Amino acid sequence: MKKRIKKHLFLSCALGIVHFSTSAQVSSSNLSKELNSINQEMITISPGKFYMGSDGKGKNFDEAPAHVVHITKSFKISTTEITNIQYEQFDPSHKQYRGKKGLSKGDNEAVIFVSYEDALAFCKWLSKKERKNYRLPTEAEWEYACRAETLSGFSMAGKLPKELYKVQAFNRDPKPVSLQVAQFPPNQWGLYDMHGNVEEWCYDWYGSYVAEEQKDPVGRISGEFRVTRGGSHNTPPEFLRSANRMAMIPEDKNWMVGFRIVEGEFPTTKPLPAEKQKAYALNVKQNEFKWPAPQKEAVFMEPIYYIKDPSCNNKTPFYLHNHCPVITWCPNGDLLAIWFSTDDESGREMVILASRLRAGNTEWDEPSEFFRVPDRNVTGSSLFYDGKGTLFHMNGVEVAGGWKNLAMVSRFSTDNGVTWSKPQLANSEHDMQNQVIAGMFSTKEGWLIQPADAHPGQSGGTAIHISKDNGKSWQKPSAIIENPVFKSGEKGSLIAGIHAGVMQLKNGDLMALGRNNDIDGGERHPGLRMPVSVSKDMGKSWTYSASEFLPIYAGQRLVLKRLNEGAILLISFTNHPREKEDSRRGMIFKNKQEEPYKGYGMFAAVSFDEGKTWPVKRLLTDGKHRYLNGGGWTGFFETSKFNAEPMGYLAATQSPDNIIHLISSNIHYRFNLAWLMEKGD
Repeated sequence: MKKRIKKHLFLSCALGIVHFSTSAQVSSSNLSKELNSINQEMITISPGKFYMGSDGKGKNFDEAPAHVVHITKSFKISTTEITNIQYEQFDPSHKQYRGKKGLSKGDNEAVIFVSYEDALAFCKWLSKKERKNYRLPTEAEWEYACRAETLSGFSMAGKLPKELYKVQAFNRDPKPVSLQVAQFPPNQWGLYDMHGNVEEWCYDWYGSYVAEEQKDPVGRISGEFRVTRGGSHNTPPEFLRSANRMAMIPEDKNWMVGFRIVEGEFPTTKPLPAEKQKAYALNVKQNEFKWPAPQKEAVFMEPIYYIKDPSCNNKTPFYLHNHCPVITWCPNGDLLAIWFSTDDESGREMVILASRLRAGNTEWDEPSEFFRVPDRNVTGSSLFYDGKGTLFHMNGVEVAGGWKNLAMVSRFSTDNGVTWSKPQLANSEHDMQNQVIAGMFSTKEGWLIQPADAHPGQSGGTAIHISKDNGKSWQKPSAIIENPVFKSGEKGSLIAGIHAGVMQLKNGDLMALGRNNDIDGGERHPGLRMPVSVSKDMGKSWTYSASEFLPIYAGQRLVLKRLNEGAILLISFTNHPREKEDSRRGMIFKNKQEEPYKGYGMFAAVSFDEGKTWPVKRLLTDGKHRYLNGGGWTGFFETSKFNAEPMGYLAATQSPDNIIHLISSNIHYRFNLAWLMEKGD
């Protein structure tokens, strides 16, 4: 026994592991028995070769191509993940995270809420303390050790133990489970928890594989995300496979990610070069565009599609459901649009794609990847050009699937969206009020305001995030409220309605219109109406009232913005297409002869008195019969004199030539204020 203690000094002395008796470190009556059964030690992994990756079908495309990897030097790896009691000898302050989200309370549960940098710092501390070289495993070392000479999805007889399946069901909020290390059988090399328990940080920058046979690969020379492996609790088993790849922003701390360590010299292999630029960033002109003078005549251009199926050689992850768009103009005259592509809105395969309408072109480029955190849901995006040379991108990032526990990340570009800064955590807490909405804008004070849904459901309000230092830091003026109440004449800390459009009035107040949380319009506007919220204290409190507009519902998102000409523009919907034919609401419009008619679908309204009245209302159709595909949840529809697009998630920008560029879930519309001022036929 003395020989083992000496051999594994790291475990028995430096980290205070108790093998022989109960002590002050024991947190339950049977913990010492559990520790004795763990037999925790650093296991030597001999050199060898293996097939890394898989065939990369569908959403697992990043696991291909499968390729031969040679591990040429032996290394030692910890039999389990680092535990709370071990980590807290390095950082005692970490005890504050014990039990957060109901997880990892005990001494010998896997440590969580540690960033990549935290894991590196622990290795550095331990190396100095033990006079050995401790580090994180490379991604190749991790998969080699996990597979333990197996080729199947799981290294334990090709499948997970039945007991492990019980803690693997996905939950939007994590279900409290034990993260006690070594609860389940090890793989044939004696390593515990290589499938599940917690994800584990690896050394590598995340990047695509290459097909060539490799020796001791160390990943890409640079990137945006660090690899995590192994999957975690509250995760479907498919994400626990030996080949499955995940990654996360290095600064992120959450309840799914921990780490284990390796002892051994770091491989001397040169890293692979940085990833190539995506198609949306290729051959982009950098000269400042000379926009044509605004036209005084009415303009309504033929609608075009901005989302297209990528060609076979494009290698873009493209799924059936393309939705939730954003658009901005660029100083070089291009338009840039982004949206999410996924099979399931709660899915972890979700990716943000981009397309570019280059200045002078009449068709949008094929889509290409814009932003993806591997195996994380990334619901909610925003783009904004500040008019001074900087594009801002904001996005939600989940811990896993769903879109309730999102963090917010931000990036910026000063070269028309060709290159972007590394993602920074604008709000590091994975929580509500972080579901980004299209519609970032700048106030007259020069502050950036980013709206975000306050709740993942169909109602519950909208929050705002404010940056007073040009996007370097963000603050949220309102606290998280589980069940806010929205009533006319009353105040609250959130905007009424989700997916809200927000803008600043000339007197400095903020005004917002939202979806759901409808308010009774009283005698003036009978029935339920779209809620309007006004804040006189920059979002700390909001006063609610009913607008004159009809409510909108699932599959619909409005636009509210100030036009270059000074007026306020609202684009919304007259009704929901799922209403029964005999009870469709519709809206009354007037033709050129001032005769009223009822129209249905997407419309625009314009206010010249800061939202008090909306004298201009026009159905967004030029009257032509068209059979169009609205994409997203919209599907196919027909336009006519009386019918415009019935639903869709809307986003808009107005370029310096005063053309309003409106995109729905699939279609790009172009028109100007002069056209809106005309009466429809």
